[in-house]
Amino acid sequence: MKKILLTCMGLVFTMTLIQAQKFAYVDTKYILDNIPEYAEAQAQIDELSVQWQEEIEGKFAAVEKMYKDYQAQSVLLPVEMKSKKEQEIVDVEREAKDLQRKYFGKDGELFKKRQELVKPIQEKIYNAIQQIADDYNYAVVFDKAGSLTMMYANPKYDISDEVLDQLGAAMGSRTRTQTSGTSTQPSGKHNQPLETHPKPSGGERK
Repeated sequence: MKKILLTCMGLVFTMTLIQAQKFAYVDTKYILDNIPEYAEAQAQIDELSVQWQEEIEGKFAAVEKMYKDYQAQSVLLPVEMKSKKEQEIVDVEREAKDLQRKYFGKDGELFKKRQELVKPIQEKIYNAIQQIADDYNYAVVFDKAGSLTMMYANPKYDISDEVLDQLGAAMGSRTRTQTSGTSTQPSGKHNQPLETHPKPSGGERK
């Protein structure tokens, strides 16, 4: 009987701790969309991607032309010349594939450029989230835009605007993108503590 009582008391204590925990979530896509530095980085990445793709397509177009020319001339070419032409086509095609891997392959130039431009911004976002979590004692901060499946999220627990405010203080002035379902003004949700059981309140992004 005593063991059962202790077990029950332990469960009650554990549930009390869980109830006392504070949780929040962010939408990193919304945050990134409202950071000018990210838009500039993405535009630069897109521009390079288009430029490199055009270069690769030019290489493959050259291979295709060489092959068509070879087919048209092969009947009249001696065996040695045929072998030489075939090898030239193979070499140019290999160059095109190597260039494709160089730009778009794993750990290629596009990946490196993205790491160079975007990773610092992601680290600033993470640091801002960590700072807010420390300041307001959040046990867990989820990412609505991540792989975690959120069937429902109460908007009053969304601290995305607070993260943008934190970033604004660290990175200087910022301009938020006006998007459907979001507000351009800070929500001020931190005026009220977040709990595991929501209470009716305002502070939502309109």
